[in-house]
Amino acid sequence: MAVDIVMPQMGESIFEGTITKWLKKPGDKVERDEPLFEISTDKVDAEIPSPSAGVLKEIKFGEGQTVPIQTVVGVIDAVGSPAAAAASAPAAAPAKSEAPPRPAASIASVPTPVLKPAATAPAAAAAPAAQRPAASTGERIHSSPLVRRMAKEHGIDLSTVVGTGAGGRVSKQDIEAVIAGTSQPTTSARASRPSAPLVMPPPSSPAVAPAPPGVSGGQIHVALESAVPREKMYFGHYEIQPMSAMRLKIAEHMVASKRVSAHVYSVDEIDMTRVASLRAKARDEFEKRYETKLTFMPFFVKAAVAGLRAYPTLNASLDGTNVVLHKEINIGIAVALDWGLIVPVVKGADEKILLGIQRNLNDIAERARSKKLKPEEVQEGTFSITNPGVFGGLFGLPVISQPNVGILGLGAIEKRPVVVDDAIAIRSMCYVTLSYDHRVVDGAIAHQFLHRVKETLEKWSEPVL
Repeated sequence: MAVDIVMPQMGESIFEGTITKWLKKPGDKVERDEPLFEISTDKVDAEIPSPSAGVLKEIKFGEGQTVPIQTVVGVIDAVGSPAAAAASAPAAAPAKSEAPPRPAASIASVPTPVLKPAATAPAAAAAPAAQRPAASTGERIHSSPLVRRMAKEHGIDLSTVVGTGAGGRVSKQDIEAVIAGTSQPTTSARASRPSAPLVMPPPSSPAVAPAPPGVSGGQIHVALESAVPREKMYFGHYEIQPMSAMRLKIAEHMVASKRVSAHVYSVDEIDMTRVASLRAKARDEFEKRYETKLTFMPFFVKAAVAGLRAYPTLNASLDGTNVVLHKEINIGIAVALDWGLIVPVVKGADEKILLGIQRNLNDIAERARSKKLKPEEVQEGTFSITNPGVFGGLFGLPVISQPNVGILGLGAIEKRPVVVDDAIAIRSMCYVTLSYDHRVVDGAIAHQFLHRVKETLEKWSEPVL
């Protein structure tokens, strides 16, 4: 029986997705829920599981193609069908005798490097998780916290693993392949580049052949959009990187938000000393008792819930000339990824205690970085929080995540001298910003909301343990 593989909808305002990588090829046997292909949108960069066990019969859309949602992108011959049985029968035969390992190519035999598109590099196609030479080039290695933890537990140097994920990212499957001993040595995928311009091979489609940019007065002049390169290009002392599918969608979403919403910003300062003290005292016991770390974010989520309950105008969206006031409080949390940004949603945040919010936050953040989020987990957000302070930022002025009308930005929590009861004291202080849509929210409501957030945190009374 043939089972269609469809492009899923990854968000309420998303109507298409870009296939970034097929993890299987026609004729490969697949298990139900096994990662089948990777897609990228402005909301999620995810691995899509197989809808059925069987054999991948056909791929209708290749890597790099953007496909509308609910479009059939491939076909699987399900388990029990004649085609699946025929494909799986000969697969057992090679297991009786192992082929001798292929010898690694001699470094001396490698020709002078000529730049080729990364997607067609032989080293990347040779093995799922080929290992690099141990020598480090100082280049950043893209990987999730889960991957880094697995590598640390098994004593694996990530600089020796070639990533097969988007943009060369080291995935969980790459680490598992190294642990299983199925990876093979290869020449470095991050070899140093010569300073002289390299020769680009002709692209597969003449219609998008890029003209080399000119350099004048330190400025790089690139041709019009029809000539924008579709692959990474090196020109001596600089390189041109095409935007990823996710980056393009993020750019499109941000520009649309600035064009649609009348952005206004309010700033306040919160004394986080009480919360910081409670967290410091309870952190070790919290982690020991509940097996999860205690961060500052659930405190901010609870404070935002208090503000949204008091001022529901900020827990809204705009539908034409109608203001939609949401009864549920679903808070989107911006998660920084090595390849972009995603906003998974804590559903029913107003119904959760501190522990429940912390568990939910840790779970969605981990799965966001390992591309395991489900489509419904990035939908139905009614308000958003972003945390530039985790990277040391004093504060930021974030762009509203549509169709919300507000987003709370958190600055770094740091000790500063402040005046308390006419005396100078050292307190843990934090700037917070509120970006809001002035079509729906007025400044008075915005500042009253921030005051409620501030009051909730400075007078925190909910037990932590």
